[in-house]
Amino acid sequence: MADTTITKVDSKHSPKGKDGEKYLASGIHVAMRLWENEQPGEAKPAVTRPYETVGYVLSGRAEFHSEGQMVLLEAGNSWVVPKNASHTYKILEAFSAVEATSPPAQVHGREDA
Repeated sequence: MADTTITKVDSKHSPKGKDGEKYLASGIHVAMRLWENEQPGEAKPAVTRPYETVGYVLSGRAEFHSEGQMVLLEAGNSWVVPKNASHTYKILEAFSAVEATSPPAQVHGREDA
């Protein structure tokens, strides 16, 4: 029998991570988070994560730096961060985006990964 479980998450009540991101729906193979109104400033420290991330820009602009490359992210753009790739973001204009990770990066312990 197919899995008929449906999960709904209202972002007004989502838990927040240490960097202000909201954790959204999470399944067996993928999890989502929301970044809202990130403000311009210095580039965040470079990190590597043991999961692949795909993202979509809702509004604003940011530079995405990874493994010696830089791309400008603007509303309507999507991007991929390969598993274990060193990367950082520099917000240029108030920035909102949705990201999905596979395998799921969960609420608890995510930042430790």
